[in-house]
Amino acid sequence: MSPALIAALPFIGALLPGLLIRSGRDVAAMSCGAATFVALLGLCLHIPAVMAGEVITTRIDWLPSLGLNANFRIDGLGLLFGILILGIGLLIITYARFYLSRHDPVGVFYTYLMLFQGAMMGIVLSDNILLLLVFWELTSLSSFLLIGYWKHLPEGRQGARMALTVTGMGGLAMIAGMLILGNIAGSYEISDILNAREAIQASPLYLPALLLILLGAFTKSAQFPFHFWLPHAMAAPTPVSAYLHSATMVKAGLFLMARLWPVLSGTPEWFYIVATTGLITMVIGAWIALFRDDLKSLLAFSTVSHLGLITMLLGFGTEAAAVAAVFHIINHATFKAALFMTAGIIDHEAGTRSIARLGGLRKLMPITFAIGTISALSMAGVAPLNGFLSKELMLEEATHTVWQGNPSLVYVMATIGALFSVGYSLRFIWHVFFGAERDDYPHKPHDPGLGLWIGPAILTVLVVLIGLFPNVLAAWLVEASAAAVTGGHPHPHFALWHGVTLALKLSIIAVVGGAILLALHPRLQALHAAVPRPNAKAMFDRVTLAVLHMSHRVTDRFTNGSMARAFAAFCLTVLACGFWAFSTGGYSGAVRPMLPIEPVPLIGWILLMIATACMVAFHRIRLLALVLVAIIGLIVSGYFVYLSAPDLALTQISVEVVTVILLLLALNFLPKRTILESRDGKRGFDAFIAALTGIGFAGLSYVVMRSDFAMAPISEYMLANSYKLGGGHNVVNVILVDFRGYDTFGEITVLGIAALAIFALTETLLAGASGRRLRNWVYDTRRAGSRHPLLVVVITRLILPISLVVGIYIFLRGHNLPGGGFIAGLVVAIALVSQYMASGFGWAQARNKVPYHAMIGAGVIAAGVTGLGAWFAGYPFLTSTYGYVKLPGIEEFELASAMGFDLGVFLCVVGAVMLALNSLSRIARQAGETVNVNPMDIDPSLNEGGR
Repeated sequence: MSPALIAALPFIGALLPGLLIRSGRDVAAMSCGAATFVALLGLCLHIPAVMAGEVITTRIDWLPSLGLNANFRIDGLGLLFGILILGIGLLIITYARFYLSRHDPVGVFYTYLMLFQGAMMGIVLSDNILLLLVFWELTSLSSFLLIGYWKHLPEGRQGARMALTVTGMGGLAMIAGMLILGNIAGSYEISDILNAREAIQASPLYLPALLLILLGAFTKSAQFPFHFWLPHAMAAPTPVSAYLHSATMVKAGLFLMARLWPVLSGTPEWFYIVATTGLITMVIGAWIALFRDDLKSLLAFSTVSHLGLITMLLGFGTEAAAVAAVFHIINHATFKAALFMTAGIIDHEAGTRSIARLGGLRKLMPITFAIGTISALSMAGVAPLNGFLSKELMLEEATHTVWQGNPSLVYVMATIGALFSVGYSLRFIWHVFFGAERDDYPHKPHDPGLGLWIGPAILTVLVVLIGLFPNVLAAWLVEASAAAVTGGHPHPHFALWHGVTLALKLSIIAVVGGAILLALHPRLQALHAAVPRPNAKAMFDRVTLAVLHMSHRVTDRFTNGSMARAFAAFCLTVLACGFWAFSTGGYSGAVRPMLPIEPVPLIGWILLMIATACMVAFHRIRLLALVLVAIIGLIVSGYFVYLSAPDLALTQISVEVVTVILLLLALNFLPKRTILESRDGKRGFDAFIAALTGIGFAGLSYVVMRSDFAMAPISEYMLANSYKLGGGHNVVNVILVDFRGYDTFGEITVLGIAALAIFALTETLLAGASGRRLRNWVYDTRRAGSRHPLLVVVITRLILPISLVVGIYIFLRGHNLPGGGFIAGLVVAIALVSQYMASGFGWAQARNKVPYHAMIGAGVIAAGVTGLGAWFAGYPFLTSTYGYVKLPGIEEFELASAMGFDLGVFLCVVGAVMLALNSLSRIARQAGETVNVNPMDIDPSLNEGGR
């Protein structure tokens, strides 16, 4: 199975819960589990190849000119994280099925969960840093949805916002760092970057890139001083906490540091920034965890501490430390996910997570006690569990690390962190499970059913087995992943006994000291409560509030809703940028000669200037302004014809007709004159800016048209390849549906969205206070006179079939002659609009029951399916092909796949125009316009022309 398909499977699985939730919670969970299992199976099939040193890749060109390609790779590091993400994800899916109540929207939860799983798989399998950034931001968004899943809880909403703010801020910094890194390496492919160590570390941009990338990694992995967001994310349901904050999201930063370790590590900057940050985070997180009352909060800060431990090991920059870091990533994922699920079980069955309200659960919940105790002892680093092995490796590496000439500082601080870790781990066990049974539990505690404890039980078994048989169960995976991190060939060998070493002595000190902390905990708790300390959440709230107030002041000052001010700022900014570019661009003067000015174009230009000046002078008279706009458009169309641009001329004329008709209908509900926008002095300043902008763009046009360029213009490529590659002689149409088809696809999508937005706004307009005002408005039927005269009705009936034939003709010939789907759509829309104008919307709509929403959707789908078809032939999206067909009795003719794309354009244009007309008609009918029964007003039975 290709890496790209493995990364895509969770996203496919995200579609299933919403579709299958009506079949029940079990079906939704099973669909997610099936997608995850298939992805895990596909990943595991590559284990033999990865263990042999191979890197499995999939390369998909996306935007190669920008260096953005959908390239994926599976090496040892990607294999390790992929197994953790998918394997623990499979257990979380099962756990969540039984944890969430019947009132929780399970389909929504599983959709969010699978989106997050897919984003994480995208990060660990990406072979392009730009693609990695896309998935990185997607993890922030999907985790925001998961953390805030319980929308009714204020702390859930606040925790989600805090997580998004902190990780999003770091993500923005990381984007800049990654772009710098790719620029130094000369490539955005991770495979190329990993081979550019010397160039990267020798670059003067190494330090800025390092700082920006580490900012993204530290915020995601909750390193000091960004550690405060993680505990507040515990307001999420426990399955989210167990997944995001033990095995996946918070390890994304660790993955990034490990992935870029070969090119960023080994420098003093890397050591002092990464190792010091990790060491401080390890100690502070463990100290805070020691005094937390909420089980999930205790585990959250313990996660912060262990993430700091791994960060510190990566910061050491040695191969042995990297092996220890990778091994602890595995161990931490197993015992911490089990502990989070254990906390969820206790909360689910006892009704509280407060340690002060628990105790004595050892006999009431024996299965939970066994799972929680074993996992907590592993977290404490007690032999013979897996946490002990990686903790010993950490202490061993700490004893060999010198910080600023001090050989003992690092291992002393690491031992203190380990001591605190033992203390909160023993507290988790003793204060929750031991002691006397209570009679004031919120609910009577008991072990849950198999569905809740099977997941943590499997992980706890792994905790024990990896501790006892590390070289059988874990060494192969650690070797492969550590080789990917270091670029070397490590051969790890793990053992429970290495003799009486300094690391063992430090470990004994940590265990004994942790037991003493447990015994002294009541006194320490009182002392801790009495000592004032900074509140990270309060500091974050103050900073965000200050930034919010500042942004309000800035936006209120510069964007107060005045369109004139916004346009003035925009125009002045463009002028400033243009002047700077021109003054520093080395313009050497005009090269091309001036063309002769002929009388007819000159007259047209004078008329255009007069119409434009009149438009400015009389713009407050709405109807006259619309007429002038139409005149300007027609003159511009004439210039297109003169300059041999018939496609543009047809498009301009068609657009003018449609917009004039629709705007005429809209003006029916507006005053004849607009209000006075600004004072005389302000109008003078606006006129100055407008004149300056016009002169600037005129100057730009003059410079461009009279200059030669070193590179051949792109038009030559289009002209040379229009028929050869696109199968059409009409270069404009081939550009729209092939060469720049992606632009057109975006444009018709935006057009459809705009039409749907107009429809939605109309719904709101008719339902609110404005709708009540419309119903009370007296519709002036006298000014309309004969609304549906016989002459107009007869002419439009005659024009309709002719227009439809012309539209079809323009559509079919568009690939080789002026025309195409856009122009054909406008022509057909004009033909239909004329029927509605002649006989009224109600009468025409009763005979034309086309669902315009569906027409827009069909257009977008038709264009998209046409583009996807190119993939099956091995070509990029929207690449067209063509051939010739000979039918009996008909001359040979050409068929191009672009016709399907053009059909989508046609449907979107017709649907958008008619939906806008539909919206205007509904407003008119709400305002009291009558609906005629007959197609014209001369029916003697209807003297008023309506009913």
